Amino acid sequence: MSAARPAVMTDRQRVIGLVLCIATILLAVLDTNIVSAATVPIVSDLDPVHGVDTIPWLIAAYQLAATAALPLYGKLCDVLGAKKVFIGAVASFLAGSALCGMAGSMGWLIAARALQGIGGGGLMSVTMVVLRELDDPEKKDGGKGAGVGGIVAGAGMALGPWLGGALADHAGWRWIFYVNLPVGLAVLAAAVRVLKLPVHTTRRTIDFLGAGLAAAFSTMLLLVTEWGGKDHAWSSPLIVGLLVATVAALALFVRRQATAAEPVLPLGLFRIRGLRYGFAVQGLVGAAMMGSMVYVMIYLQVVRGIAASSAGLHLVPMAIGMAAVGLLSDRLAAAGWSQKTFVLSGTVCASAALALLATLSTGTSLWTVRAALLLMGIGFGQLVGQLIQLVQDTAPAGQLGVATTAIRFFQTLGGALGAALFGTVLSRVYAARGPGGTTSGIGRLTGHAHQQALDAFVASTNAVFRAATGVMILATVLATRLPSRREPEAADVNAVEFTTPRSRTPLHR
Repeated sequence: MSAARPAVMTDRQRVIGLVLCIATILLAVLDTNIVSAATVPIVSDLDPVHGVDTIPWLIAAYQLAATAALPLYGKLCDVLGAKKVFIGAVASFLAGSALCGMAGSMGWLIAARALQGIGGGGLMSVTMVVLRELDDPEKKDGGKGAGVGGIVAGAGMALGPWLGGALADHAGWRWIFYVNLPVGLAVLAAAVRVLKLPVHTTRRTIDFLGAGLAAAFSTMLLLVTEWGGKDHAWSSPLIVGLLVATVAALALFVRRQATAAEPVLPLGLFRIRGLRYGFAVQGLVGAAMMGSMVYVMIYLQVVRGIAASSAGLHLVPMAIGMAAVGLLSDRLAAAGWSQKTFVLSGTVCASAALALLATLSTGTSLWTVRAALLLMGIGFGQLVGQLIQLVQDTAPAGQLGVATTAIRFFQTLGGALGAALFGTVLSRVYAARGPGGTTSGIGRLTGHAHQQALDAFVASTNAVFRAATGVMILATVLATRLPSRREPEAADVNAVEFTTPRSRTPLHR
């Protein structure tokens, strides 16, 4: 039988552990988008002739590796314990960061970026498991960590592009990666000494084949959404072949999860209403967040002529909204707000913000944009932390890791699918209303053609935001199906397993 030896931590150790988790989440979020602002100096230094052609791989390598590793991380947490996996993820991230900083070619940098992404996927997902296990089981106000994680994630998304540009301009692009080392090493040393999390004393097998199929499926899906309609037509043999391979990998993965003794994503989890709808809502939220942030930045740069580094600062109101929600969440919870209430309120606020963005024009006040982003931050701030906490509360004992990483997995895949959907909407609306050519040529147009292009581009972004609003409205409808409290069936292991029942000794009980 599998068992977890409980751990005893002092309040001081819990506070230190919380600080460590905040630092790792910030590192992970920053490194997701910090490179985008420094691609020009990187290419100029490493490969000024052909480097531009490899920029998409430089940006995508981190996300591909991080997403592919997520299902395995969850299972490793449940089998080995979160502390060991957390330390391994931080070490991988630091090794990748060091190799990125020392890169002598674009190929070297892309490979090192992938290694960094493998660790980065663990920093975000495993850290959420650690945050949960840091909660004092004797107190009823646990679960604050997920909300704090959401606040830090919002701040990282807003500051990442700006920080990347500042480091590249004043210290050199290599410091984008070297700056991770002192912080990461401090986190690693403190985690080894301070973290005292439940230790698993029984050996269990790990479904590496299932993890490989999940990695293959997610990687091919992300490549389809990255290339489809941009580098290659949707009807091209490459994209069609990738789609067929993606569907085949998904079918093999589902079959494996139904038969494996220790699946990395137990299909029985989807029988629990809170998990089933929580995963779905998080996927839709991921899609809407992608549409909002990316296309607000594009609107500011293309239509309003704001530099990329300055445009990133317009996301600060969104970060402020997320922070405000984090500060108020405890008081609202004490006033009777359940996790379902937070999720419903969050989806409604985000829907209203996206609907406001759908009214933008070439002359809309930038304060309207800031107000919409503030409202969006208030909405997403309620969603990011509370959805994770709801899933963790609903997860069967012994499956905290797989449930936590699963919701991150669905968020990432939702974001990828959202990017593909919104990109297709943007290009098609612009093609129907623009003066000809693609959106990348707007800056070279003059006179009436330039104004027509701007009007067409605004109409395109409005269509994107309307589509994102529809996605969030659907998320609101699904959120009404979430349970108001933990379901009794979640504790019944036999009711949610397709495989041989195993002991579900709670980690803290």
